[in-house]
Amino acid sequence: MSIIYKSISESETTLTELMIPSYANFGGKVHGGILLSLMDKVAYVCASKHAGGYCVTVAVDGVEFLNPVEVGELVSLKASVNYVGRTSMIIGIRVEALQSKTGAIKHTNSCYFTMAAKDENGNLQEVPGLLIDNETALRRFCEGKKLKEFSLQKRQMLKSDLIHFNIADLRQLCEEEKCLIGF
Repeated sequence: MSIIYKSISESETTLTELMIPSYANFGGKVHGGILLSLMDKVAYVCASKHAGGYCVTVAVDGVEFLNPVEVGELVSLKASVNYVGRTSMIIGIRVEALQSKTGAIKHTNSCYFTMAAKDENGNLQEVPGLLIDNETALRRFCEGKKLKEFSLQKRQMLKSDLIHFNIADLRQLCEEEKCLIGF
């Protein structure tokens, strides 16, 4: 059986939405949860186009809110497959807000969604390989590989290291932190 490869352009997705007053938080800016929901939506579309079927969100990495989004701005979320594993993909997302009166564009977020492909029975399904056709795509693929390795190391560290600590060790870890242990 030969591996099928798909180009990045086959699944690139841009979602643009007007930020309306009902999206505002108590500070008058667009609520971060609205933006996260839109990011999840564009990641799903991009991943499902590459996988050729249903995908689920596994992890979200690197979400930072760099600039506030204002009501009335047009937000564009640009998604592309940066990395593929056997059944998962890392989708890179760039979020920009356009102030339509001035034409000014600001970068508001960048992040990575790890998506997994599933078959009709809910089992993990193999995804096509990624055709890398330029230096940017190669850099992003290698960054995705490192991100996947780092995520695995982080999960293993949290599971293995702290589980073997006793309460005295855990208290000592927190001595210089801004917390008050009440037991």
